[in-house]
Amino acid sequence: MRVFNSPPPSEAQTRSRILQAAQRLFASQGFDGTTTRDLAQAAGVAEGTLFRHFANKKAILVEVATAGWVEILTDLLTELSEMGSYKAVAQVMRRRMWNMQKNADLMRVCFMEAQFHPDLRDRIQSEVIGKMTDVAEAFFQTAMDKGVYRKMDANLVAKVFLGMFAIAGFSDNTLVNANASPQDIQHMAEGLADIFLNGVLENK
Repeated sequence: MRVFNSPPPSEAQTRSRILQAAQRLFASQGFDGTTTRDLAQAAGVAEGTLFRHFANKKAILVEVATAGWVEILTDLLTELSEMGSYKAVAQVMRRRMWNMQKNADLMRVCFMEAQFHPDLRDRIQSEVIGKMTDVAEAFFQTAMDKGVYRKMDANLVAKVFLGMFAIAGFSDNTLVNANASPQDIQHMAEGLADIFLNGVLENK
């Protein structure tokens, strides 16, 4: 009887497994509460293998959080670019909130750990947030130029818009409960879109 052995995982697959394990553990135990031994065990690799791919545990955190931010904001800005109307903000927010629920571990690492690691926060700010703000600013400036939005500081509008999603990421229960139904999410998305588009003052 011939025995077929699975081929050894490629370097890219091993690196991906390490990052996936790190995301889960950092989300549940925190960066400081996770040891490299924990990481190696969860990824199914030898502890030495971690350091063949990453200089240290902090480098793994930086990779997880930076890639996570890129994924979160790229998805958001892709939806903005594909939005059928500049007023269709609610549908973008609804999909983003739903995505946050599905990627709770990633959200915890991206938002929570950055608060405690200034070097990570600075890297995210310079490599991700700044660039994404520029893209969002161009989007809102175009809407203003077309007369859809009133003339104002497009950069500030972009920061406020992106900030609504940042606030949602700081806690499962900040904007939407972790167990919220699709109807709850729709209601919250429509409310945020209304505030963003129309403000809170009564029109006289």
